[in-house]
Amino acid sequence: MASSSLFNGERAVVLVFISRVLFSLPFSLLLHGLSLSLLALSAFVVEIRAETSASLSIFKTRPGASSGILLGAVTLPVVMLSKLIQLSRAFSLHEVAIEELQYSTVQYWATSASCLSVLVFIYIIMMRAPDGTQHPGSHCSLDAKFSLCGILICVVACGVSLLTTSHTGFIMILNLLWVLCHGLVAVKLIRHFLNTFPSCASIGEALLVTTGLALYFGDMLACTIVKAIGYISSSELVFAQYGIKRSEITTVIQGVILGLLLFPVIFKFVVQVWECSSRGYSEARTYNEIGRSFIFFAFLGVVLVVIIPSWMQFVNDFNLHPLLWVISFVFSEPLKRLSLCIYWVCVIYVSVLRFYNISKNSKIERILLRKYYHLMAVSMFLPALIFQPKFLDLAFGAALAVFLVLEIIRVWRIWPLGQPIHQFMNAFTDHRDSDLLIVSHFSLLLGCALPIWMSSGYNDRPLTPFAGILSLGIGDTMLLFFR
Repeated sequence: MASSSLFNGERAVVLVFISRVLFSLPFSLLLHGLSLSLLALSAFVVEIRAETSASLSIFKTRPGASSGILLGAVTLPVVMLSKLIQLSRAFSLHEVAIEELQYSTVQYWATSASCLSVLVFIYIIMMRAPDGTQHPGSHCSLDAKFSLCGILICVVACGVSLLTTSHTGFIMILNLLWVLCHGLVAVKLIRHFLNTFPSCASIGEALLVTTGLALYFGDMLACTIVKAIGYISSSELVFAQYGIKRSEITTVIQGVILGLLLFPVIFKFVVQVWECSSRGYSEARTYNEIGRSFIFFAFLGVVLVVIIPSWMQFVNDFNLHPLLWVISFVFSEPLKRLSLCIYWVCVIYVSVLRFYNISKNSKIERILLRKYYHLMAVSMFLPALIFQPKFLDLAFGAALAVFLVLEIIRVWRIWPLGQPIHQFMNAFTDHRDSDLLIVSHFSLLLGCALPIWMSSGYNDRPLTPFAGILSLGIGDTMLLFFR
């Protein structure tokens, strides 16, 4: 009974997943495999401890959900290691440059450091009782020694790996500091996420999201720094060699998404300044909602039209304004791409209108209705992936940007759209969503988009881009019907 409780279905799947990747490792990536094994073992220990610890109750996680720490901690490192295996195979066949392999190595260690840092943070919380004292027992001392040894081994493995790709000790130290900064940022992000959005995610889900954000923001920052300091011709700096070599579509998506994620932080500061300046004026208080709405849309327009495109132009040297580049890209094949847009609009309009009316007037479970959206995703994305994969990349980014804007408007209750959007979105929510943050549509979109985005560039597995669409659109839906 004890062993069956330790190895449930989710942990068994994770074990098979990790084992399959480890068995595929070439000799040059043994250190990476060792660090992944230690990370998985540490996550397993932390998850077991979390099930019996009350210390994590300071974070209000999604009700009824398991902690998911093991799955959240190993998902991104396994994906990055799989990409490294693929690139090492391509490098041996002289199909990719060494710079791409080196850059992916730094990305892998940054991801692992982020996950390991969050695990250490969670473990420290669990080691302390609510009154601030440590839990008694010899097992705590044993766990602490094991954790310390595992961290030291991971740091040594990371240092050796970075030294072999950096050629000099100075560059190795820079890369190591860069990797450690990802860990610190991930810890800061997960604390902010769990405190700002209570009951919206499990710890594992929050870990996965914050690690991904730390990696994505880090990539953007590295690209910007390299462009700013002019190290493009340097043979020693990893980020200079490959970090800025990206397509225009990738730059557009990254700029828009990260700009919109940072937008609420800046908008909150602007609103606070405006409210302080208008305090004491009854007329200003009367038109507070209208004024805040005007500031929101005006500032959003400035961000989308001026600030974000300026960054895109800075890092990628577009021949024209990035928004004009997007328009020219769409109209470069107008018949195919505009036909796809019309098809998508028709499918979305018919499906949303139909299922919205059903959800309001029918007793059918909402989770069953939401599975039809998975099938709708297959009908929308599969033809585009086959015939227009680059355009689908851009379309995924545009859809994610629209979702972010609508969610920001809903959360902030921006007049006059905030309340109607909130009422509309509530028709499709269930017990897994909260009033504060609705993430189901983000999960579906990212589940379909990420395999496509991550398989860009060299890819010797032709079915990889279809993984998200088929597993979410068909596999997840069929699972529900066979219960």
